[in-house]
Amino acid sequence: MSKIIAINAGSSSLKFQLFEMPSEEVLIAGLIERIGLDKGVFTILVNGEKVKEIIDIPDHAVAVKMLLNKLTHFGIVKSINEIEGIGHRIVHGGEIFHNSVLLTDETLQKIEELSDLAPLHNPANVVGVKAFKEVLPNVKAVAVFDTAFHQTMPERSFLYSLPYEYYENYGIRKYGFHGTSHQYVSERAAELLGRPIEQLRLISCHLGNGASIAAIEGGKSIDTSMGFTPLAGVAMGTRSGNIDPALIPFIMEKTGQSEIEVLDILNKKSGILGISGLSSDLRDIEQAAEKGNDRAETALEVFSSRIHKYIGSYAAQMSGVDAIIFTAGIGENSDIIRSRVLRGLKFMGVYWDPALNQVRGEERCISYPHSPVKVMIIPTNEEVMIARDVVKIPVPVHH
Repeated sequence: MSKIIAINAGSSSLKFQLFEMPSEEVLIAGLIERIGLDKGVFTILVNGEKVKEIIDIPDHAVAVKMLLNKLTHFGIVKSINEIEGIGHRIVHGGEIFHNSVLLTDETLQKIEELSDLAPLHNPANVVGVKAFKEVLPNVKAVAVFDTAFHQTMPERSFLYSLPYEYYENYGIRKYGFHGTSHQYVSERAAELLGRPIEQLRLISCHLGNGASIAAIEGGKSIDTSMGFTPLAGVAMGTRSGNIDPALIPFIMEKTGQSEIEVLDILNKKSGILGISGLSSDLRDIEQAAEKGNDRAETALEVFSSRIHKYIGSYAAQMSGVDAIIFTAGIGENSDIIRSRVLRGLKFMGVYWDPALNQVRGEERCISYPHSPVKVMIIPTNEEVMIARDVVKIPVPVHH
């Protein structure tokens, strides 16, 4: 048995889960927020009990030390030497990383060089890696990339119809994200269906505040809705999803805003927040729509119809589909969104049971037994995928 910690570092946050492997039992989980800001928040889940404290956390290195102290303090480990591996979620692996890799000085440098592709995420991920390296310098560390799973996409899916040299010189192409989640739910779907993944055509809908759809054929991603950045694809909590690119200069001209400001609007003030004018949280939108708020109703329609369209397009690309998977916060919990997304798909063999759809956060097949296309709710588990990869990747032996 070995203890592996999965880490997701943001610019001012650190999410963690400690696993006992290979049993995949979660020993402890938590979230450190407001790192480097006043009144940091440290929340940890021990034996089903939530322990929360407000304390100043000046930087990520301090956050890591606090986390490791807590592990011994709660008796989860006798000493931090019991931790045999650390898996770090890295948002962008570009075209360099097709799989998870051992974190060496060289790989870390490459990840830093990819920062211009993910300026909001990669630098923060790197800070997390360095913070752990400082405290646990000799422990195996592995980078698990959000983009790696989508590196199997063919050119017809990932190339933009732009001058080809933009791709050659600047790496401008579709990368896709949420790869760890899409991979986890597709593998789990194959297990639940009792069929080899090599034979399956799956459409995975990762619907959270960020949302992406993936076409997975034979266990490999062949297309996905997010693009060069996570801004593309379906409408999201605060992100616009696909729009006509000519709108950017048009909005700049009309509002007098700079391209940076317009991009900020597209990332942070659009999506269901922008349409409803109420909230980026789907639960608020559903409640408002039930009370007759027209714009909330429109936001729900836009959100679900874009997903619905991707399902049709990906089914066409794969000459059919064997299962549609819903995952992540909205996908797992919103029966309203699932029912709107699935509405009218009988023509392609999707027959689902409204009674079975009345469920939140549970693994379940909601299609009728006779339905040629299965519809599944599979709670995602990116952390366990990270832990599995840490176990799988060997450490080179130095003679």
